[in-house]
Parts: sequence; structure tokens; C-alpha cells
Amino acid sequence: MEGKCLSVVLPNLSSENISVSGSTSLHHVEHINGRLAPYPEVCGLVVMTTCGNDIIHNYGWTPPSEGAMYNATLAQAESWIENFETRLNGMLDKIIELFPGGREVYLADIYDPTDGVGDALSFMLQHWEDGLAIHAGFNKVFEKVTAERDNVFPVPPHAEFLGHRVHCAQFWREHYHSDDPTYWFYTDVEDPNDHGYDVIRRALLNAITSSTQLRHLEELPVNLDVWQGSDNSSRLFCFERSSAADILLRSRK
Repeated sequence: MEGKCLSVVLPNLSSENISVSGSTSLHHVEHINGRLAPYPEVCGLVVMTTCGNDIIHNYGWTPPSEGAMYNATLAQAESWIENFETRLNGMLDKIIELFPGGREVYLADIYDPTDGVGDALSFMLQHWEDGLAIHAGFNKVFEKVTAERDNVFPVPPHAEFLGHRVHCAQFWREHYHSDDPTYWFYTDVEDPNDHGYDVIRRALLNAITSSTQLRHLEELPVNLDVWQGSDNSSRLFCFERSSAADILLRSRK
């Protein structure tokens, strides 16, 4: 992978991480409002993941609630899905406001650790009757929001990860990959392993490559800031091992 990263394309790249491990979209609103300062003289590139923990927390250990809805019914979750759409649009509006010189936002959807089967029992969680329907409802929000906004682009971890969880070796499954029937998750319930993180990194890079205007550097302001969103640290595209958040990568010419 040498030479295939943003630090090569943008050699002055540095990083700033404002993420919170284990955070939910409710935390992200506070985080964006409280920790991001305006950047009036730069063009921003934001890579953002959010809401995965809203769905899987608290693993059935507590009654379902907004921000920790595991085991909720679809009827319970409908208002939470609507609230998330409002919350997500608010976060995007705030990010856009912070980058008046221009911005591109790359927004990842949420992968499904059951490989589309919905059998949480296969990795030792309680059965969740409406889990797949609720998961699909949130991913429809990402699809809708990215379709409605000119400079917000989809990143597809959901599609990339299907067939690479607990059912990866079962050739009769819908999402079986005969060319790569490998397991992409860590030993816990929801986090990727190193291969899985690399898949997310490549999905982000591919989305940026297909949509970014940064190749036309002569059209951008003199100062270029590149921001990344997720919820861990340490890597170029660093994702917290508990799914959602907002991270930043920054570069100045």
C-alpha cells in the first residue's frame, strides 16, 4: 500500500483527532458544537461515521432507549430514526458553517455484523426481532441525506462487509464471497479486525477518489485543510473499535 494514501497525495498532511471512543450520535452533536472552531480560509474534507453505537448499545443489558436501542421494536425506534435524521442534518449544517471556504463530507453508513441474517444469537447476543428493520431504517437516512446534499458523499461499509462476519464460510448464504470467504471482525461483537479496518480505509479512499474536487487544486483557496471523521486515533483513516464518531485530518500548504 506504499504511496496509496492521502499523505502522499497531500504531503503536508497532519492530523487532529477529536473523537470519543464508544460515542453515539447524541454525543457527536455536543462534540461538533463544542470542539470544532471555524476555518474560514480553508477548504475542508470531512470523513464521518456516526450512529453505529446508537443501534447496538447496550447489547440488551438495559431497556432500549434513544442512543442505546438494542432490542427495541420498530415502532419504538421510528421516532428515534426521525430524530437521528434531524440530528444528522444539524451536524452537517454545523460542519458546513465551519468551512465557509468550501467542504466535502464523506458519510459512511452502518455495517451489519449478522451478514444480513439478523441472528444476533450467533455471536452471543439476545435475539432481536426488529434489529434488521431498524438497521435498514438508519441506513435509509444516510442514503437520503447524501442524495439531498451536493457536497455530502456516501461511503458503503454496509455493502462491503456483507458476507464477512459469522457466516463468511457458509457457501449457501446470499452474501457468500467465494473469492474471499474471510472474517473481517475482531473477537468482540461489532468491531473490525485489521483487515476490516483496511476495507473501511479503502472504501473511504475510493469514495474520495471518485468524488473529490481536490485534484483541481488551482481552484481551491491557498490554505487546504483536510479533515477526517471517525472514532479512534492513530491511523490515516482511523476508526474507533466501537463504530461511530467524528475525527479530523488536517493539512496546510
